[in-house]
Amino acid sequence: MKPDWLKVKIPSGGKILFFTRGRRHTICQEAKCPNMAECWDKGTASFLILGDTCTRNCGYCNVKHGKPSSIDIEEPEKITEIVKKLGLNYVVITSVTRDDMPDGGASVFHETIKRIKDFDSNVNVEVLTPDFKGKDNCISMVLGAKPDVFAHNIEVTSDLFNSIRPQGNYERSLEFLKMIKEINPNQKTKSSLMIGLGESKDDIIKSMRDLIAVGVDFFTIGQYLQPRKDLAEVKKYYTPEEFNEFKQIGLKLGFKHVEAGPLVRSSYHAEEAL
Repeated sequence: MKPDWLKVKIPSGGKILFFTRGRRHTICQEAKCPNMAECWDKGTASFLILGDTCTRNCGYCNVKHGKPSSIDIEEPEKITEIVKKLGLNYVVITSVTRDDMPDGGASVFHETIKRIKDFDSNVNVEVLTPDFKGKDNCISMVLGAKPDVFAHNIEVTSDLFNSIRPQGNYERSLEFLKMIKEINPNQKTKSSLMIGLGESKDDIIKSMRDLIAVGVDFFTIGQYLQPRKDLAEVKKYYTPEEFNEFKQIGLKLGFKHVEAGPLVRSSYHAEEAL
C-alpha cells in the first residue's frame, strides 16, 4: 500500500491534453506523471519526440519498447505550432532512445529547438536526451541549437544499472554530462535520480557527488513508482522528510538548484531552476 503522501489523482483533461491528444506524444502522458495538471497550468509541457517506441527496455519505464517506426519529418514544426497555440513559456523536449538511428535523433532535437527559438526566442527550451551512445558529435549538434538547459538523466544509482538499465552505462552517462560542459562550459546541465529501487543512502549521495564532479547544475530526485506489474517493484517509500534531507545535502554539495520530493520528476518546476 502506498503512503498517503503519494496518493494523487492523475488528470484526464486540461487544455494541453486537448491539443496534444492524437497529435503529439507528451512524456507526461506516456510516463503517467502525477504532476501533469500543475505543470500544464504554469505553461510548461514536456514533449516526446522521435515516436513512442524505445529501442531500449529499462526495468522501470512505462514507455513501450520494440522496433520503432520511421520518424515524422514535420515533427519540429508540429510541436512549434502547439507551443504557439498554447502560449507556452517553458518547453521540455525529450525522446525515446533511438539506437537504430545513426545520430540517435540528435538532428531532430536540433531542429525542434531551432524552430521554437525562431518563433520566440523568449521561450525557454530544455532538452532531455538519451546518451547517444556517448557520441560527442551528437552532443555538439544539440548544443548548436542553443537549448537553455541540457539534461541527461542517470535515473538510478550505479549498482542498479546492470539489473535496471542493462542497455545503459553509468560511467557513459557521467561522461556524456561531462562532455556537454567541455564543449560549452556555459551550458546549464541537469540530471535526475529515481529512488526506492533498493539503493542505500550512501549510494544516493555517491551519485550526487558524481554528478557534481562532472559539473551538473540542476538536480532532481523523486520516488520511483511501479507503473506496471511487470516492471521493477518498489523496495522502499522515502518520506518527505528524507527527501528534504537529500535536498539540503545536494545544495551543500554545490548544485545550483535541487528539486526533491516523493512526486518530483525530471521536469518538475523546471522553469524555476532558470
